[in-house]
Amino acid sequence: MNTTKLSKLLQKVQAGTVDVDTALAQLKNLPFEDAVYAHIDHHRHLRHGMPEVIYCEGKTAAQITGIVKRMLAAGSDILATRASDKAYQAVKKLDRSAVYHEAARAIVVEKKKKKLTTGIIAILSAGTTDIPVAEEAAVTARTLGSTVQTVYDVGVAGIHRLFSKKELIDSARVVIVVAGMDGALPSVVGGLVNKPVVAVPTSVGYGAGFNGIAPLLTMLNSCAAGIAVMNIDNGFGAGVLAHRINLLGERT
Repeated sequence: MNTTKLSKLLQKVQAGTVDVDTALAQLKNLPFEDAVYAHIDHHRHLRHGMPEVIYCEGKTAAQITGIVKRMLAAGSDILATRASDKAYQAVKKLDRSAVYHEAARAIVVEKKKKKLTTGIIAILSAGTTDIPVAEEAAVTARTLGSTVQTVYDVGVAGIHRLFSKKELIDSARVVIVVAGMDGALPSVVGGLVNKPVVAVPTSVGYGAGFNGIAPLLTMLNSCAAGIAVMNIDNGFGAGVLAHRINLLGERT
């Protein structure tokens, strides 16, 4: 929505010819900025409770910085996923407060500090090699405002490691479980807890793992109830879903 349309809408609200709820509905659906290579959705936070997230893979540094520049001008926080160090260096020139989370491959610019949730998201990885996907989930959830605690390398090959973290798992409101290879860890966790479990298969494993398809199928066929399964390597999606579930608990 351009400035002229916004001004006219505000005038109608002040005149009483358009009620506030109708005006808010229009604001939620109309405003975006056409940058030729991207239509930047500046009001996504009104609909989703979070700003548009920049997926960097396949974008040039110029495209990434062009989007970031426009979002910063609109006062938005920045979360850019699957970002390279080269992309980070370019964003850093636009805003010195930009932070690069190397393991997660994520760039974060927070213009306003958030009050973190009282509810905890526990993020578990089956192996050390699964950490990048788990970190993507962690950075995403933290950036959105959730309190996050991580526990890494507690897979089923040494199940006693998981049991030693039972107190933390029980204290969490939501649990994200990231696993490659046979993808069995979410089923084990799902059988131990009474809270939502978000399972994320990773592309970690040998040939018969088919780049994550084997753990994906294991998680989809889990006999434990209450498990939601994300796409392969989709730590970002897991972080968003877990955060939204976590927020529901904050309102009760």
